[in-house]
Amino acid sequence: MILTVTPNPSLDRTYEVPSLDRGEVIRATGERMDPGGKGVNVSRAVAAAGQRTVAVLPLGGAPGALVADLLDAQGIEVAPVPVAGATRSNIALAESDGVLTKINAPGPELSAAEQELLLETVREQSRDADWIACCGSLPRGLAPSWYADVVARAHAGGARIALDTSGRALLEALRARPDVVKPNAEELAEAVGRPLSTVGDAVKAAEELREMGARAVLASLGADGQLLVDDAGAWFASARVDVVRSNVGAGDSSLAGFLIAGGSGPAALASAVAHGAAAVQLPGSVMPAPGDLDMAAVTVTAEVPLDRVLKEPVS
Repeated sequence: MILTVTPNPSLDRTYEVPSLDRGEVIRATGERMDPGGKGVNVSRAVAAAGQRTVAVLPLGGAPGALVADLLDAQGIEVAPVPVAGATRSNIALAESDGVLTKINAPGPELSAAEQELLLETVREQSRDADWIACCGSLPRGLAPSWYADVVARAHAGGARIALDTSGRALLEALRARPDVVKPNAEELAEAVGRPLSTVGDAVKAAEELREMGARAVLASLGADGQLLVDDAGAWFASARVDVVRSNVGAGDSSLAGFLIAGGSGPAALASAVAHGAAAVQLPGSVMPAPGDLDMAAVTVTAEVPLDRVLKEPVS
């Protein structure tokens, strides 16, 4: 079982539009409403793969109730933490050329009692978990060290933990030695405090995160592919993508694919890339099912192309 923790979930509305023109009336060509949040998306991808997952998340108000209903309809077990504030609603505008514009609300502020209940719920639900995936931004009220506390408690209970967050929350959590962290290129650059121009730059940055405490780093480099750096070395993987429809949740799908395949080594990296590549070719934040994966389109190598210039360098 893969347990996911989403401290700041959302109700996501995605509209497909021909183009985004400021000040104009835009007629959507398609729309979706999905439960959102990075950990929620990981659970959705795990469920789409036919495996058991439990989603721990604070929920409040009508949007929170709708998130729970949508997850239940997808066969996902929900361990809700009732909160006084309403769950946030986010909007994504997906243009036909693949450009995505997102408007994310801040979400409710959690009280001290709600924070403790969230931690206790994670502890109770983690007993049967093979992996705990803690994902996304922290809501108002939670200190940057909150993820570090979760990592420490998970390890004390014998569970492995994957972390997908950024900024100070990531840096604080590294000291607790998460089993794997999953930054994208921008988050990786932010963590080491310098730009990334090549794959080699990303490898060096990943190694620095390991020096700071991460046991493994699974780094998404956008259209360039993904890196895995751990005790055994470094691997680079990429996949052919024919049409990009939406990258909402693609990174979360990648993390799910990585954990589904065991959470270590090149085979898990290949699964991560296959899931991410499948996700970007689906509308909105639809998670890929096994039939959507194309493992033959994935290439994994230990000969990392260090000098390759990133298509989307981070300044």
